[in-house]
Amino acid sequence: MIFLLGLGIFAYPAISNYVYQRTADTVNNDFDAAVAQIDNTKIQESLNLAYAYNVFLSETTGNITLEDPYTQEEKEAGLAEYARMLEVNEQMGHVQIPKIGLDAPIYAGTSETVLQKGIGHMEGTSLPVGGESTHAVITGHRGLPSAELFTELDELEIGDKFYVEYIGGTLAYEVDQIKVVEPTDFSQITIEEGQDYLTLLTCTPYMVNSHRLLVRGYRIEYVEAIQEKEIRENQLGGNYQELFFIAAAVLVVVLSLVGVKMYLSKK
Repeated sequence: MIFLLGLGIFAYPAISNYVYQRTADTVNNDFDAAVAQIDNTKIQESLNLAYAYNVFLSETTGNITLEDPYTQEEKEAGLAEYARMLEVNEQMGHVQIPKIGLDAPIYAGTSETVLQKGIGHMEGTSLPVGGESTHAVITGHRGLPSAELFTELDELEIGDKFYVEYIGGTLAYEVDQIKVVEPTDFSQITIEEGQDYLTLLTCTPYMVNSHRLLVRGYRIEYVEAIQEKEIRENQLGGNYQELFFIAAAVLVVVLSLVGVKMYLSKK
């Protein structure tokens, strides 16, 4: 019983994250399917609004106050009005990071309600639609009981790629800068003229959360074949993980049956 309890505690994080990712896959697939049903004219109208918002931000850089998304235990729940033009089923899109096997939904804002179910878009930064003189920031927790989310973000290296799926298609980014900063230092996430950046933000060190880890990517040409290749390579590790869960479940069943049989024999 002690062994089974220990095995359950050991396996819980991996199992809960596996369940979360399967749920996230369903949410993301629903998002993609819903986008496919939207008229192209409607999509372009929404994108034009998002582009206009980003132009406004780039022209007012320095006059908008950014806030650290983790300084408050919980912000007001609900969706921010600024991002409604991009939302489908209350979702802005999803971020895919092949190296760490993550494909998580993106929602507007950084309230605790949002960060408990996925990745949040940081208010006051460019909307994640790409374009010159933009710098979008999306943020996620590390080590939630139910999901890893950005737990393994520190494993990314210069040159790694990640992708953002949104109503306009797919944006590809290549990591070009990784920094650890104080929670009040926003100098690394400001808009730079002519640049097209997207930064992944989370707390660090793990379980201490005294600083912020910033993994910045610059936009590159999206090549579907490269994305699919990276996903396939990562799926090998995912298959091993599934085999582990199956083996662990079989082991638990076998040990339980043996234990019951031994108990009945002694009785």
